[in-house]
Order: sequence, then C-alpha cells, then structure tokens
Amino acid sequence: MLNTKNYFLRQCFFLILCLGIFNLNASFNLAEAQEKEASAEKAAKDAAAAAADKAEEAIPKTEAAPKTPPVTKAPPAVKAPPNLRLKQLEQRVQGLKERAWRAKARVGMLKEAVLGGGVGARASIIHENKMGNSFRLIKLVYALDGTQIFSRNDKNGNLYKEKTFEIMNGSISPGSHTVSVLAVYQGHGYGVLSYLKKYKYTVRSSHTFTANEGKGTALRATAFEKGGITTKLKDRPALDFKVTYPGAKQ
Repeated sequence: MLNTKNYFLRQCFFLILCLGIFNLNASFNLAEAQEKEASAEKAAKDAAAAAADKAEEAIPKTEAAPKTPPVTKAPPAVKAPPNLRLKQLEQRVQGLKERAWRAKARVGMLKEAVLGGGVGARASIIHENKMGNSFRLIKLVYALDGTQIFSRNDKNGNLYKEKTFEIMNGSISPGSHTVSVLAVYQGHGYGVLSYLKKYKYTVRSSHTFTANEGKGTALRATAFEKGGITTKLKDRPALDFKVTYPGAKQ
C-alpha cells in the first residue's frame, strides 16, 4: 500500500512538473507572439508611412495659377480741342455763306435781266494780290451793288499765299454796277522789323463799271503797294481796278 501511495505521489509530482513546464512554455510563446505582433504592427505602420510619402512625391506639384492682370480700358478716343472744332465749324459756315451770297447775287441779276426784257450780260470779277512781304492778307470781302458776294477770313495763316481769287463769274443785269472791296492786312517782319506784326492795315475801295447787254465784262482788282521807301506803311496798301470787255473790238 505504501508503494502504491508513493507511486501515486510520483505521478502527481510528474504531472505538476509537466503542467509547470507547459505553462512556462506557453508564457514564452505568448510573449514571443505578442512581440512578433508588435513588430508586425510597427512594420505595417512604417510601410504605410513610406507608401504615403511615395504617393505624395508621385503627385506632381501644381504651381499657383498666375494672377490675371487687371483689364485696362482702352483710352477714350481723342477728341479735337473745342477751339479747333469751333474754327472748323466757322469755316464751313463761312463757305456756306459765300455760296448763298453768290447764289443770291446771281438770282438778283437774272431777275433784273428777265424783268428788263433784255438778254442779260455776263461778268467776271478777279482779285489779284501783289502785296509785298510786309503785308499778309487776313481778310477779303467783296460786295456788288451793296450785296455781299464774297468773304474770306484767314483761319490757318495761309490766306496771303493765294495770289488770285475768283470773286464772281456769272450772269449780271445790263447797266451800271458798283463793286466794293474790303481788304485787311497783318504786318509782318523779322528781326528789327518784327514789331510790324502788332499792326493791321485796312483798305476800302470801290469801283463802278458798266455791263453791256449780251456781252461779257471782266473786272480785275489788283492789290499793290503804292509810293516808295519814304511812304509810311499805313499809306502803302492800295487797290487798282481794270475793266475789259472780252471779244469786243479795242
């Protein structure tokens, strides 16, 4: 019986020893598994971080879109200065006035010719400028029998350059007529004579001529300087009238 008891005790001790060894081995395995799991988890995190970095590097960097420059409005169209536009308008009005005066004069002459029962006459009036360099024409006005038929004002400083002006060329009633002229000059000079630009000289003159029925009459008014070197400038401007009858026997 004692042997049986000892045998039973040895078996129990062996079982306890086996259980202790098993538990110790299990603990070691568990610790190793936990360590491997932690290592695997860390490796997974590192791999994920590396993949994220590579993915970020793979994405092309986009530069900031350039700012759109502000839209600048086109500058407004340059308008002519008011003074220039006013001068241009005055020139157009003056031109229309001249045409109206000429038309009125021709209508009056035709009316006289028709009412007078005759065949009428024709007349031409020419103005010729032969003034010297000390005088520059700035205004020229003609009237026939008290009716203005021509007017020119110097707008751009070039009126004096025109040497011949056709004042009239058309029908006229037979009989006596009077032509009146107004010419205004601006003094001109250089150096010691530059003071002449301050002065203006006005010439008024008239001439009576006869227009023959059925014939033509040509009147030429010539502006010239009379006198000599001792004549005062204000007394030099003058007008000379010459009447001819084209086609008539001299």
